[in-house]
Parts: sequence; structure tokens; C-alpha cells
Amino acid sequence: MLDDIKKTLWATADKLRANMDAAEYKHLVLGLIFVKYISDAFSAKQQELAVRLRDENDEYYFGDASDQDIAAELEVRDYYTASNIFWVPESARWEALRSAAKAPDIGKRIDDALTLIEAENAKLKGILDKRYARAQLPDGKLGELVDLISTIGFGDDPNTARDVLGQVYEYFLGMFANAEGKRGGQFYTPASIVKTLVAVLSPHEGKVYDPCCGSGGMFVQSEKFIEAHGGKLGDVSIYGQEANPTTWRLAAMNLAIRGIDFNLGREPNDTFVKNQHPDLRADYILANPPFNISDWWHGSLMGDPRWVYGDPPQGNANYAWLQHMLYHLKPTGRAGIVLANGSMSSSQNNEGAIRSAMVEADVVEVMVALPGQLFFNTQIPACLWFLVKQKDKRKGEVLFIDARKLGSMISRVQAELTDEVISRIENTVAAWRGEGGDYEDVPGYCRSVPLAEIARHGHVLTPGRYVGAEEVEDDDEAFAEKMQKLTEKLGEQMAKGAELDQLIRQKLGGLGYEF
Repeated sequence: MLDDIKKTLWATADKLRANMDAAEYKHLVLGLIFVKYISDAFSAKQQELAVRLRDENDEYYFGDASDQDIAAELEVRDYYTASNIFWVPESARWEALRSAAKAPDIGKRIDDALTLIEAENAKLKGILDKRYARAQLPDGKLGELVDLISTIGFGDDPNTARDVLGQVYEYFLGMFANAEGKRGGQFYTPASIVKTLVAVLSPHEGKVYDPCCGSGGMFVQSEKFIEAHGGKLGDVSIYGQEANPTTWRLAAMNLAIRGIDFNLGREPNDTFVKNQHPDLRADYILANPPFNISDWWHGSLMGDPRWVYGDPPQGNANYAWLQHMLYHLKPTGRAGIVLANGSMSSSQNNEGAIRSAMVEADVVEVMVALPGQLFFNTQIPACLWFLVKQKDKRKGEVLFIDARKLGSMISRVQAELTDEVISRIENTVAAWRGEGGDYEDVPGYCRSVPLAEIARHGHVLTPGRYVGAEEVEDDDEAFAEKMQKLTEKLGEQMAKGAELDQLIRQKLGGLGYEF
């Protein structure tokens, strides 16, 4: 049911954008969903208070107060802030915006509402994108969008309504990333990749960090994982950084809409040059950094303490990301990183030497080769690196998993890893770590490899080099017999080809062509 609602909402919202670029339009839509969320949360709390203030058995009982006194008491902000509810001034509440949806200045009214909300909530300062008055939408379309988003928030239970808003926000993020194509990948990592990282790392409590967090999908999925395994919201502390200002805002809204507390740094900024969390040592790091970026280097990074295993090449940031994340891990921490396949085998500009040092230091735990076509923004084949600061089990070994053939096409151009495949990878790693089940090498899929063998392969970490070929069931037909049948078949096809060739020549000869 909810999936149908999300699809209907998207189809309508997408139609309303007319000729507006998806990259610009997403901020209008997602910003309005966020305002709807905080306004709904505020209204739900207000309704709850209205009941409690009149309940003689409740600690909030307000005595024989008049309706006017009750109304005034409902506007006391401490009730809301004590429950981690954003304070929404009356003129900025969704009902006020909805009633003015057809007004010619609705864009300015939304911007003014956002300004008021930011002024009243320090946590939201600089996060809300005030671009509605200058939005290049045809007359009336912005009002129609307000009316559409007014329909989100189904059900009487405020918790259910807020969860619906969160799911709609997440769904729209993915759809906008798809609509933007290459640019969409800069703020959104496909859900199946995020789920795989989270499943293998299995964060339960502690500090979770993403130094290039995009719109915050890693954090949302981590919280979902924790709740699904019996934990509660808040068992982890969220730390992130993002250089793109508009994407930084999307992440903050994505987390706030779910009631997740977060620290994304004081401002959007470059992780290498202006690290917002220099003293952080995380329990879990999950990241999908931009692949192979060449313009990352700055002179101030020379001799940086993060480059424990060697100076990363100035023309490619892949090994800078890997070392940055290892530097920010606790001694017992784990990291999962998405990178281009080239990172597993490149030997250019010191990359091979850094990889060798990392392997010999035994900080590489698991390598996973991914199927193609998983990303919106690139067809570059990708892999997952899982790193540890210190191994407590399987010392001197690396687990290789080749999942290249395990993708499922969900559209003509897009693939994903199904939940069954993700569970298989998760269970394989857990068994290998000794955390459940018995581990066995599976030809063509997984193999545990000692460091000495990896060294003999020049410290190349491509799973296909180690897992071998998939076993083929024996059908009791001797090779010689198979070869004879194939040779006979080939002979038949060649004879048929010769006949067709002769027939074509005859037909063309009849038309006056000579050979």
C-alpha cells in the first residue's frame, strides 16, 4: 500500500516540476517534506499536551483553567524542546502554509517560515534551503506541490505518520538521484550497497562516522539495522562530513526527519583539508567516497599524520580515503568503504606500495567484488573494502568474496543486490569471523587467503584472482563425446552457411552482378 502511495506521490510531484531541472527541484520538494514533518511532529505533541493538561491524573494537569489559558499554555516552548520536538512558530506551521497555497506570494511565505524555524531552533541554523521565492516554476505549480505534500502523513498515530514521511523522503531521494543520472550519485548511494555495508559491519552501539556522507543514507540504514536487531534509536552517535552545501543540508534534514541526533560538523567542508572531526575515533565507518578524484590535493596535506602507510598520489584520492578512515578508527573499530575496482590492483604513483603496507599490517579484513550497473552515476565497476585496526580473529588472512554475478536487474540500466544476496554475504563474513555458522571456501564465490599468498600475487586484492572457478556439476558425459558433438554441430552449421552463400551469389548473379 505504502509503495503505491510513494509511486503516486512521485509521479504527481515529477509532473508538477514541468521543465525545471531535477537537481534544482529536489530541494523544493524535500524541503517541503521536511517542513511538513516538523510541523506534524509539533502538532502531534500539541494535541497530546491538550489532553494531558485537562487530565486530573496527569502530572501536567492545569487545574480549572479556561480554554484561553490552555491555549496559551500550549504555546510554551519548553514542553516541546524537552521532548526533542522542534519549536515551530504559529505562522510557520504547515496549516498556515497550506491555507495560503494559492496565494501569489506562496514562495516568499515559505522562505519566511523557514527563516523563522531556523531562528527558533539552533540545531537547524544554516540547514534550511530558502529558495522558494525565486523558484522557476510555472504559476500555481508551487501551490499545487504544497497541496500534494499536505496529503502525506497517513494514519492517526503520529509515530506512523512520521515514519511515512521519513520513507517518502528516502524514496524521493532515490528517485531524484535516478532522474539526475550522473550528478545524482554525488548525494545518494543505492540502498542495496548501503545495506550490504551495514550488514557486514553490523553496528550496534558506539560512534558511527561517514566522512563523505552525501544525504545521510549510511546513517539511516545503520539506525534501521540497530532497531531491527533489538536496539533503540540513540544507541549510536552519528558523525559526518560533506563538502557540498546543498547535499549537507539534505543529510541534516534526512536525519532530523527521523529523530536521529547528529553532528555533521559546523559547516560543509572538504574532509581532507578541513577535517571537522579531527579527534574522532569511531567504532564504525561507512563511506562511499567519490571514485578516483584527481583534484583533492592541497599543499597543507604533505606529511599529514593520516598517511600512516605512505603518501597517497596527488592525482587520485582513493588511498587518501582508505588511510583517512583507518586513522579515524578505534583500535576495535571496523570500516566499510566503496571504491572503484582499480583500487584493488593499481600500482601507479605509490598506490601499490601503500596497499602492500596495509595488507602486511593486516588491516584489510574482507574484499567484495560487486556486480556492474549498481550506481546511478557511473558504470565503473566497484568493490567493497572492509578494514580493521586490529584483528582479533583470522589474523594473517583476508576473506575474498566475488559477487559480480549476483546482481539482479531492476530496470534496463539499473541492477541491485537482493536481500537474499546481502544475507548470503553477511552470513559468509559472520561465519568466517566465527560469529555464527561454519565457514567453508566456495569455489567461484569466497575464499580465505593467507597473506603470504597475497604477497605472491603482488598484493593485488581482486577477489576473482583468489576464489577460483565455480564448480560445474558433472553430467557423466565424457569430454571426448562432448567435443565430437560440438564438432559435428559446427560442421553442419558451416555446410549450411556455404549453401546460403551460394544461394545469395545466384540471386545477385540474376540481377547482373558478377563475382
